Amino acid sequence: MAHIDYYFTVLSPFAYLAGDSMEKVAAKNGATVSYKPVDIMKLFGEMGGTPPAQRHDSRKEYRLQELKRLSKLTGLPLNLAPAHWPTDQKPASAMIAAAAAAGADAGALTRAVMKAVWAEDRQIADAGTLDAIVAECGIDRASLEPHLAAAAEGFDARTDEAMSKGVFGAPFYVVGDERFWGQDRVDHLDAYLAGKL
Repeated sequence: MAHIDYYFTVLSPFAYLAGDSMEKVAAKNGATVSYKPVDIMKLFGEMGGTPPAQRHDSRKEYRLQELKRLSKLTGLPLNLAPAHWPTDQKPASAMIAAAAAAGADAGALTRAVMKAVWAEDRQIADAGTLDAIVAECGIDRASLEPHLAAAAEGFDARTDEAMSKGVFGAPFYVVGDERFWGQDRVDHLDAYLAGKL
């Protein structure tokens, strides 16, 4: 059975606009998924990326055009200037990693957290807001508690692991030695899992 290591940041609009496309591809091809939120700023700093605020104006303008188009194409609502972005990604990342460790629906929580940032103007660094999102996903917050400390402490280790596998952006899907970068490469991931690539 194939396995997908999914590296992402909860702050990525492109990861948000991927929706559940990767999960559908995984289900279609009988693949399992590990959700691995990482420190995108550390990735940028060590893997040659440039944070959005530091990019040339032409790249900033193109990014906004691209996001508008993707929002229309996917039907996912998007606020191009969210009230709480950037924000501290660590609390939500720990909650998602804890959900994965607890066997809860980490995919649903991941999508809900990103929707909270990009479509609902909610502050995901706020503990109360995060607890509400967990509850909205039908996840028992108490079941995550035993895993939260290790999930939080593992943030840097997950990021280092990602870099060791050649991950330099988000969203990033890794199957063995094969890497797929961006929500627009999910169809390539599908073809690879189906044995067509």
